[in-house]
Amino acid sequence: MTGIRSFSAALPTEGRWLLSTVAIQTLGRGLTLPFTIIYLHEVRGFDLGLSGVLMGLIAMSGFAATGPGGSLTDRYGARALLLGGLASMIVGNVLLAFATSPAVAAVAMVLIGVNFGISWPAFNSLIAAVVSGDLRQTYFGVNFALVNLGIGVGGIVGGLYVDVTEPSTFTAIYLLDAVSALVPMSLLLGPLRNLHGRAERPADATGGTYREILREPAVRWLTALTFVGVFVGYGQHEAGFPGYARQVAEVSTRTIGIAFAVNTAVIVLLQFLVLSRIRGHRRTRVMALMGVIWAFSWLLLGAAGLVPATMAAAAGILVFMGVFAFGETLMQPTIPAISNDLAADHTRGRYNAISAGAFQGGAIAGPIVAGFLLDHDLAVAYIGLMVAGCLSVCVMARALGRRIPEAANGISPDESATAMTPERS
Repeated sequence: MTGIRSFSAALPTEGRWLLSTVAIQTLGRGLTLPFTIIYLHEVRGFDLGLSGVLMGLIAMSGFAATGPGGSLTDRYGARALLLGGLASMIVGNVLLAFATSPAVAAVAMVLIGVNFGISWPAFNSLIAAVVSGDLRQTYFGVNFALVNLGIGVGGIVGGLYVDVTEPSTFTAIYLLDAVSALVPMSLLLGPLRNLHGRAERPADATGGTYREILREPAVRWLTALTFVGVFVGYGQHEAGFPGYARQVAEVSTRTIGIAFAVNTAVIVLLQFLVLSRIRGHRRTRVMALMGVIWAFSWLLLGAAGLVPATMAAAAGILVFMGVFAFGETLMQPTIPAISNDLAADHTRGRYNAISAGAFQGGAIAGPIVAGFLLDHDLAVAYIGLMVAGCLSVCVMARALGRRIPEAANGISPDESATAMTPERS
C-alpha cells in the first residue's frame, strides 16, 4: 500500500487522470476479447475459417496503421490521435454488435484494428510527455497491471453473461465495449483537453524519419528483442499455449481458463513488488532475467506434455502460467521505458510506433508458427523453439545494454558514477 500511495503522490494530475480510466476501458475489451471467434462462428453463423480470417483483420489493420499513426502523433499530438482511435473503436464495436454479414464484420474488425494501431504509440507518447525517469518505468508497469485487471474481470463477467442461444447477449457486450471507450474520450475532451502531447521540432534537429531511426543500432536491437519476446510470449497466448495444452498435455478447457485467471492474478498481485525491486537496476539485465524465467516456464509446459491427461499435467499448466506471468511483470515496464528514453520529444510517436510494430509482428507470427508445428505433431520442436527464443532474448538484452545510454537503461547519473562494474558481454 505504501508503494501505491507514494506512486500516486508522485504523479502529476494529468498522470492520475490518464491512469484512472485504464481498468474501465479494458474491462470493456475483456468483455469481448475471449468471445469474438465464438460470436462470429456460433452466433452469426460464419464458417470457422472465415471467422479466423476476420479475426486476423484486427492484427493486420493494426499493423498497417502503426507507422502512419506514429508519424501523425508527432505531427498533430498524441491526444488528437487517441481521440481518433477511440472514435474508430466505438464505431467498430457498434457495427460488430449488429454484424449479420461478413462484409459488415470485416469493416468492424478493420476499424477496431486501426484503433490499436494508432492508439498504442499515441498513448505511450502521452504517458512519456507526462512522466519521466523511474516514475515513467513505474507508470508503464502499473498501467500493464490495470490492463490485465480490466481484461481479466471483463472476461469473467462476459463468460458468465453471454449465451450463444441468445444473440442479444453478444450485442450487449459489444455495445458495452463501445460505451467503455467514451470514458477516456470524455477525459481527453474535458480535464485533459490542454494535454496535446506534441513537441515542436527544434530548428537544429536532424533526422527523425523511420529509416533514420532504424539506422540506430540501439533501436534495431530493441526492435528485434521486442519481436522475439512477443513471439515467444504474447504471440503464444491465443494459439500456441492453448493448442499445446489441449492436444499434447490433454487438459480440460476449464483448466486452460483457470490458467489465464492465474496469469492475471499473478500480474496484478506482483507488479508493484516487482517495480520496487527493479528500480535502479539496468533494464537490459531485467529483460535478460525475464528471458531466463520464460525459458524455465516453457520447460515446465513441455514437462506437462510428458504426462498427458493427468493431474500433474493440469498442475504443470497452471504453474507455467504463473511463472510466465512473473516474467511479464519484468517486460512491460522496461521495453516502453527504454523506447521513450531513447526518443527525442518530437520523434516519440515514431519510436513508439516502431516498438508497437515489432510487438504486433511478433503477435502475428507467433500463432502462425505455433499452429504449423502443433498441426504437424512437432510438440518437442515447438517447446525447443520457444526455449531457444527466450534464451536469445537474454543475448539480445546484453547486446542492447552496450548500445544505449545509462539513463535509457534505468541508471541515473549518480548511480552510474558509483556503479562497481559496467555491463559487459
